[in-house]
Amino acid sequence: MSSLKNHILISMPHMQDPYFGKTVILICEHTKDGAMGLIINRPFQEPDMKDLFSEIYQETENIFKVVPTIYFGGPVMIERGIVLHSSEYKRKGTVSVSEDFALTSHKFILQDIRSGEAPESYKLVLGHAGWTRGQLEKEIEHSDWLLQQTSKDFVFNTPDDIMWNQAAKALGIQTTQITGVGGVA
Repeated sequence: MSSLKNHILISMPHMQDPYFGKTVILICEHTKDGAMGLIINRPFQEPDMKDLFSEIYQETENIFKVVPTIYFGGPVMIERGIVLHSSEYKRKGTVSVSEDFALTSHKFILQDIRSGEAPESYKLVLGHAGWTRGQLEKEIEHSDWLLQQTSKDFVFNTPDDIMWNQAAKALGIQTTQITGVGGVA
């Protein structure tokens, strides 16, 4: 399977996992050794988020003034903040995902956002999703995920509460009409 980097994964309706049910994940890295992605449609609820974030970052109130929505990016390294952003913003340590997307995990990006030097578009996420060698491919073969190319507009401008349905509809699929149960003929 060629690289899935810069694609989104859309969880199938049968996936009832508390972390991944009804999620859309942007694949940021995919090699023969595994994959890494960010859930992009699961904002933290504010009271829970403030408690969690205050344990990790001392200037919690300032963060919420700068970045009003913080996302659950996945269950791996939940204590680590990553800013998914448009690719025109580059600083030391910024990692290019594609022509459209980049990642920065150093806190100076929050200072840049506060001072008005922010990327055009961004999402702050805590944690990420990860797959070992061959794991993601097996999950796709098992029909746990739909796969689709994506755009900056979709990732940064689609409301979180409709993103999962919108992604499936873009493939011509009504999520209410699929079960995820397969068979062999």
